[in-house]
Amino acid sequence: MTRILAVLVALTLAAPALAQSPHQGHGAPRAAQNEPASTREFRAANDRMHRDMNIRFSGNADRDFAAAMIPHHQGAIEMARIQLRHGTDPEMRRLAEEIIRAQEGEIAQLRAFLARTAPAR
Repeated sequence: MTRILAVLVALTLAAPALAQSPHQGHGAPRAAQNEPASTREFRAANDRMHRDMNIRFSGNADRDFAAAMIPHHQGAIEMARIQLRHGTDPEMRRLAEEIIRAQEGEIAQLRAFLARTAPAR
């Protein structure tokens, strides 16, 4: 009985770590190679997004926000395109199309901000 209680306590304490969101599980081990193509593509897009978001911070919160959000939005576009390639639900397909349009517009806005606020050389 004590052993069962100890296992239950351990599982209870571990549950929050097991239920991490994808943004928190950066170092999670990869699944078997037989996972669906969409999963492999989502993993690659997520890895690329997080790598590209690792910008050189300038100390200017406005510029750092804009610079980091561009790859974040690009990641959303890539994930939406994966959904369109592999997904079948009409609602999710419409949402993916809306995400692509919205994120492309915001990327343009962020790039314009960075261009007009470029530090003097």
